[in-house]
Parts: sequence; structure tokens; C-alpha cells
Amino acid sequence: MESVNLYRVIFAAILPAFLLVLFIYWRDKNQREPFMQIVKGVLYGVLSAGIAMLLETLLSPIIPAEPVTWLGAVFKGFVGAAIPEEFAKLTMLILLLRNNRYFDERFDGIVYAVCIGMGFAGTENIIYLLSNIDSWQSVAVSRAIFAVPGHFGFAVAMGYFYSMIYFKDMSPRYASRVYWMPVLLHGIYDSVLFMAGTPLSRMTGLSAVLVLCFYVFCWYLLKHSRKKIREHYERDIHVSQRYSFLQPGAVIEDVEPIEESKPLCMPRKMFVMMLTIGLVILMIWLIWGIWTYVTAL
Repeated sequence: MESVNLYRVIFAAILPAFLLVLFIYWRDKNQREPFMQIVKGVLYGVLSAGIAMLLETLLSPIIPAEPVTWLGAVFKGFVGAAIPEEFAKLTMLILLLRNNRYFDERFDGIVYAVCIGMGFAGTENIIYLLSNIDSWQSVAVSRAIFAVPGHFGFAVAMGYFYSMIYFKDMSPRYASRVYWMPVLLHGIYDSVLFMAGTPLSRMTGLSAVLVLCFYVFCWYLLKHSRKKIREHYERDIHVSQRYSFLQPGAVIEDVEPIEESKPLCMPRKMFVMMLTIGLVILMIWLIWGIWTYVTAL
């Protein structure tokens, strides 16, 4: 085997994530976040990858390495990947945005979520490429086309609903969507791929159909992400235009006072709520893992 330049491998692994961070930074045209906050978000994403790996290690006794049934594929897609990974990202997003004075627009939630998602995706990419070093070029291309943009889409959904909670609504449907919507998108993404690799799908020729479904889902995820990005961007533009006539130090006469827009929920409350949900899920995983280990003795 010919020697492999590790710098090229790492560069190929992080390049797609880096480009998507640049894209969302460029898209934030109204009031861009400080550069160090972007870097901090990416580093939090790297930390989230470590948390996810720890959780997946705890779950490994009950997760099939190679699913042989569609049910096993769905179980692995959600329990083995989507649930722990999105939990880790959301935990880092909450920690990053608690008492963050730069988080003052709805679009910012998407920006910071994408930074965390891309830090996660870049770290995961490095691991995948180093684990498949003999064919790292093909793995890098396929993951740059599908896996990294997939994490981008999951992050957009998380950031979108995080901002909805923070700035607009604290109803249960929004509070839960900040977690289960990325989990749902991520779980479907992985489940379809795992289902396509099962013996039943290969023997019956359903693998080709499932791969086609996977392409359609990726197109939907891209469309969904563009819509959510546009919605928050237009909301922020609307708010800035509404107050654009107000100049610092100006005395406004014959104008009704405008109540300052404030978030309807406190970051501390949301942090406690999401942490409680995460701890409950983690306890269920641990009890399940202990029960599986004891019954196997």
C-alpha cells in the first residue's frame, strides 16, 4: 500500500464543513456574528462529537453492527445515531447560547447551530476517512455530497426551532421540536441507508428503490433547510426595518411608544427543561443497557 498524506486526508475531511460554515456566515447579512463566536461554535461541535461517541459506546451492546432486518435498521438509525448525536449537539448549543449577548436575532440560532453541526461533521469525517484510509478519496467525496450537508440540514432545523423558543413561543410543540425534529430528520436519513444494506433489500432489489428514496429525502432536506433559513432571515429584516427610523439620541414626538421586543422564555428555563429531557433519555438507555447485560450472563 502506498503511503498516504494525512494532511490531505484531514483537509478533505474538514473542507466541506468549512465551506458550509462560510456559507451560513455569508448568509447572515443583517448583523454578522463575531469571528471568535463562530470559532467557539465549531469547537463546541467538536466537543459534541466526543459526547456522542461516549453515548454511542454505552449503547453499543444493544445496537446491531450490521442490521439484518428493516426494524433493526430503523433502530440503529435512531437509537444508535440520531438520538445520541442530536442530544450532544443540542446540549452544546444550549451551553453556547446561555447568556450569550451576541444571540440577538432569530437567524443567529441557525448560525450557531450550523457551526456546532459542522464541528461535529468535520470531526466525524476525519474519523471515517482515517478508518477507510485505503479508499479515503471515494469516502471523502460521498460524505462531502451527502453526510456533511445532511448534518447541515439537521443543524438548520435545530437552530430554527431554538430561535422560535427563545424569541417567539414557549408552547410544548416548539419546545419539543427543537430536539425531535433534528432527530426525526437524522433518523430517517440513516435508517433509509441502513435499510438499503439489509440482506432482504439486496436479495429483492429493493436497495435501488431505497437509494432513490434516499436521494429524494436529501432533496427534501435541502429544500427544508433553505426555507427555514429564508424565514428567519426575513423575520430579522422585518424587525430591523420596523425600527430603522429610530436614531440614537433622537427625540420622537407624536409617535406611539413601541414596546421593546423581548424573548418570551428565559434561557435558564429552557436549559433546565432540555437537560431534564436528556437525563431521562440517558437513564432509559443506561437501564436498558444494564438489563441487556444482566440477561446475557
